[in-house]
Amino acid sequence: MAIELNIAREFSETPGPRSRDEGEFSGDQFLDELLEPRFIEARDSHQMLIVDLDGTVGYATSFLESAFGGLARKYGPSDVLRILDLTCKDEPSLVEEVKRYIKDAGTNKIKQQG
Repeated sequence: MAIELNIAREFSETPGPRSRDEGEFSGDQFLDELLEPRFIEARDSHQMLIVDLDGTVGYATSFLESAFGGLARKYGPSDVLRILDLTCKDEPSLVEEVKRYIKDAGTNKIKQQG
């Protein structure tokens, strides 16, 4: 069994910038309102969280880094990568791009603490 999250249907077909003060439908808003709560639900119930990236007009890199990198900074890249199952038929390379933000967030976390 898995928990699903469809960004276009549940959040916005037009994801916005990095932070709330830069505009609507920001990566920070997505992280706080949908991604993190669903991630915690999936983690606590030992399920996968399937995140469907399809159906939007596109993503700013700052949105993706803020949301997915932000999640990895809070919970660690290995846990995030273990629980998230990213899907994107519209632009398959986007899955690897998001995974790179997650992995890079772990490196940044170490640098910030060290």
